[in-house]
Amino acid sequence: MMSARTAPAAAVSQDPPAEPIFRDSLVRLMRAHDSYGVWEGKSDDQILGGYVLSKERRRSIPVVGDPDPKVLWRIEVFYTAVGYALTRRTGLDATPIVKVSVEGFGRALITVGRLVVLSRALRDVHRFGFETAAALTGAGDALVADGLDLIQRFPAVAREAV
Repeated sequence: MMSARTAPAAAVSQDPPAEPIFRDSLVRLMRAHDSYGVWEGKSDDQILGGYVLSKERRRSIPVVGDPDPKVLWRIEVFYTAVGYALTRRTGLDATPIVKVSVEGFGRALITVGRLVVLSRALRDVHRFGFETAAALTGAGDALVADGLDLIQRFPAVAREAV
């Protein structure tokens, strides 16, 4: 039997290739962090509500001072969900790395093997969010699709052990 590290991507995929999995990955991670059952009775949309910010709400958030710890946590979970979706789709370990300074600037990276599949500069993290839940899902799905494209273009690098 092949291990997840050596199996071809299509052989270990848990989801149909055409189905976007970012939203499900994000909801799963959010629910996994709910160790006290606070979100147990809430819908997926309610759980993802922290990511949705109207233009007015975003403008009202000052970019001076330390970013809110909840926002930093949401950013980390967002990029972890992208990595989790890549792992679910390919069977390869996707490792997210998020580093944000106290000024609200930083970088998010996701590596698969020796391949960097995502590298994003983070600016004004105080205002991290999306206008709608659909925009949130669309942004996550786009990052997953870009990562999958890179993995397909450079499979040997993605499968190479670090």
